[in-house]
Amino acid sequence: MQNNFTLEQDMKWMKEALKEAKKAFSKKEVPIGAVVVCEDQIIGRGHNQIESLNDATAHAEILAITAASNALSSWRLSGCTLYATVEPCVMCAGAISLARIDRIVFGAFDPKKGAVGSLYNILKDDRLNHQVEISFGVLEKECSQILNVFFKEVRQAKAVGNGGKD
Repeated sequence: MQNNFTLEQDMKWMKEALKEAKKAFSKKEVPIGAVVVCEDQIIGRGHNQIESLNDATAHAEILAITAASNALSSWRLSGCTLYATVEPCVMCAGAISLARIDRIVFGAFDPKKGAVGSLYNILKDDRLNHQVEISFGVLEKECSQILNVFFKEVRQAKAVGNGGKD
């Protein structure tokens, strides 16, 4: 596994993940985006589509991993880095490990569901046969802000729907 990643590179790819999050936002999905990068190219993109697809597994990371696997015609994504705007959940962290992704970079922590440091750290569990390098806090403010705006709008819409009794 290479360790010669620069903050500039990480910021460049996180901006691409943020573009995906904005797509989710525009569809009234929780605005989380992800990209898989291999050999300095994006080989997979994804944004949350849980509501659109009526699929609880349609998380940004899962969709990006699927696209990357299709691009490489392999489920093994060794040598790749996944960029996600938010700390992956248990399901997504498991998929990252199973796909043999070398590195995960995420923007904002998820204190309620995060499985890469907040609640658990699945990717550093010595009992698993694959550990993943973890970087975090890249464009954290921007990644948090889009979530905050989204959930503020959801709460406001809910309050209006309840006659302001929320």
